[in-house]
Amino acid sequence: MNYREKFEDWLHMLRSLDNIAEKTELLAELEKMDDAAKEDAFYRDLAFGTGGLRGTIGAGTNRMNVLTVARASQGLANYLLKHFEHPSVVIGFDSRLKSDLFARETASVFAANGIRVWAWDRLLPVPTVSFATRTLGASAGVMITASHNPSRYNGYKVYGADGCQITTEAAAEIMAEIGKLDIFTGVKRMPLIAARLQKTVKDIPEEVLTAFLDQVKAQSVLYGDEVDRNVAIVYSPLNGTGLEPVTRVLTETGFGNVTVVEEQRLPDGRFPTCPYPNPEIREAMELGLRYCRETGADLLLATDPDCDRCGIAVKDGEEYRLLTGNEVGLLLLDFICAQRQKHGKMPTHPVFVKTIVTMDLAEKIAQHYGVETVNVLTGFKFIGEVIGRLEKNGRADDYICGFEESYGYLTGTYVRDKDGVNAAFMICEMFAYYKTRGIRLAEKLNELYAAYGYCRNTLHSYEFPGSSGMAKMQAIMADFHQGLESVGGRKVIRTEDYLPGLNGLPASDVLKFFFEGGKEHGSVVIRPSGTEPKLKAYISVTAPDAAAAAAAEKAICAELEQKLG
Repeated sequence: MNYREKFEDWLHMLRSLDNIAEKTELLAELEKMDDAAKEDAFYRDLAFGTGGLRGTIGAGTNRMNVLTVARASQGLANYLLKHFEHPSVVIGFDSRLKSDLFARETASVFAANGIRVWAWDRLLPVPTVSFATRTLGASAGVMITASHNPSRYNGYKVYGADGCQITTEAAAEIMAEIGKLDIFTGVKRMPLIAARLQKTVKDIPEEVLTAFLDQVKAQSVLYGDEVDRNVAIVYSPLNGTGLEPVTRVLTETGFGNVTVVEEQRLPDGRFPTCPYPNPEIREAMELGLRYCRETGADLLLATDPDCDRCGIAVKDGEEYRLLTGNEVGLLLLDFICAQRQKHGKMPTHPVFVKTIVTMDLAEKIAQHYGVETVNVLTGFKFIGEVIGRLEKNGRADDYICGFEESYGYLTGTYVRDKDGVNAAFMICEMFAYYKTRGIRLAEKLNELYAAYGYCRNTLHSYEFPGSSGMAKMQAIMADFHQGLESVGGRKVIRTEDYLPGLNGLPASDVLKFFFEGGKEHGSVVIRPSGTEPKLKAYISVTAPDAAAAAAAEKAICAELEQKLG
């Protein structure tokens, strides 16, 4: 069917069915659509990949709504019933618009298929779903979230039984199951009241959350070193899920001087004070920075709505400096390695894991401490897969930490995804350790640059919306696969093309261009987003100082934008 036929089918079926939760709202939206809106809403089905589903909320096959969520849940249920004798699923949700509704719809579909459901009774961070999936021995986990996207988005994130995001192979099989289903007549549903009476759906026991928080606290690397825990901290959950777990961990570990940004304290999927609730973006941090100036706080922490990312600002002179995900990662890696080495806690064969778009300077720090670096494709699921392999080989304790440039960190093996609660705790511990010794984090970072070389890393995203956007994006990627001779006036000396698979990694539409003088002088990574109609460019430049690096990065960015049109 073309998009007009799909639209008419939806209009007819919605009018005739009574068991659709959003029926009135969806019908009202459909009836207001002009032809352009119909095309954008129905030109394709919302794609299901290793990140599950993600899209804007609304009516249509290319939207997040109770129908697309239920169809995905039925496809996942069919997959689980084929692979597990008695499957069970953990379900969690964040503060986004309709997250609780989508979570209930998901539970009702699994219950109707005889699949046992463990559900969080309130919104909690995404890593708690990974943890509960592992702890309860579930076959899969589902988190309703769109991470740090604007409020019009929501998503459906799927974990395997190991607590790691599903593999490419599993995603393809689930997608095939979804494709077999009629969105109106092919989905089973069961009223949640009945499912709870039959105990097919149960709340996750509170002790599972306590166990998760205990694991976070167990990641401490102070090993008895004294620190001043009265450092003044401003924290913002950005109207998301982080408030309860982050403040509880900090309080229970002695960090009692924490001021929460009041306007961003409570869950609110509209994100009224931060339209783009991403701690990578300065605008999302502005309110927290204002609190810091008013209170004289030493440190600003902010976690994104599903609390798997954490961003910070620290004092640098009289001002506050926002640190990038790469910079925080470098500091944490050095701090963890130094503390383990100092106290004789370094494993015999320590391993650090990062993504290929994460600052290569981290590899130099790891090498200094005798730590092996494992590079993986973009996405924390690949870091989780390395942890899983280490665990299978009896080497789980060799993993000391992993991070990605997009503000994701993990210092333990208790989950298989990035954890903003863990990151907040470890950052506070590191900050307090250095402050007690008269060292600011900005000074420590400059010390690392002096020792290993200055490096500037930036991320640039380019959107290609609408039905024509995807085709344009694919054409641009095809052009890049033909190669680059130079970029920003710098000769490209080597290209890594991950499309056929490279360095033992899965095939992925990613290109990495190394320019002028070798890997240590810089690189550009180009890849399409796995969840949004975007191309992403990661630019890394090594230079004698910040000004020279900024100038080089600007020239590279300008040339890339010409190529992108």
